[in-house]
Amino acid sequence: MSYQTLKSAVTARLEIKKSEFITHAYPVTSREQAMFHVEQLREQYADARHHCWAYIIGDPGNTTSAGFDDDGEPSGTAGRPILNVLQHKSIGNIIVIVVRYFGGIKLGAGGLTRAYAGSAQAAVDAMQLCPYVPMTQLQILAQFATEGQCRYIVESLNGTIDAVDYSKEVRLSVTIAEADIEALKQRLAMDGRILTSAE
Repeated sequence: MSYQTLKSAVTARLEIKKSEFITHAYPVTSREQAMFHVEQLREQYADARHHCWAYIIGDPGNTTSAGFDDDGEPSGTAGRPILNVLQHKSIGNIIVIVVRYFGGIKLGAGGLTRAYAGSAQAAVDAMQLCPYVPMTQLQILAQFATEGQCRYIVESLNGTIDAVDYSKEVRLSVTIAEADIEALKQRLAMDGRILTSAE
């Protein structure tokens, strides 16, 4: 299944009955990355009462890679509504964290559920979404004379060159869409070869 992910981090703010809801969304590819953002926001908004979140790693249709936390709000009123918005919109590789400053007026369970879902939706509305393309990292071994051609081939497939190491030969570390590996192999046939991870 194809799904979307966000291009870059976004922030949205809502005020509901004097409570302030500050929503941050980040593109992530692992639970560790997601939790890093949660910890950062706990430090940044140390005086906030709640830091509720939901994440989906990978395909939003596959819930084994999802998680959420109500962080002290009544069970089911914060993390789950945020997750529901992400699943409904088919957005993967994302964490949405809603920071709440309590304004003194209780919202009740229904009100909280709507507030957290609305906060997540406000962040979604601000997102630039793009189709998720599974990427992979490879190393290409080339001669000095063919380095330029190898770079051209990688870039023509919308790949990026992450590092270049010069010794007896040129070793290019590249990131490219998994779907383009075969095309890369065929086009590199004359100019370089892809190293297997064992080399």
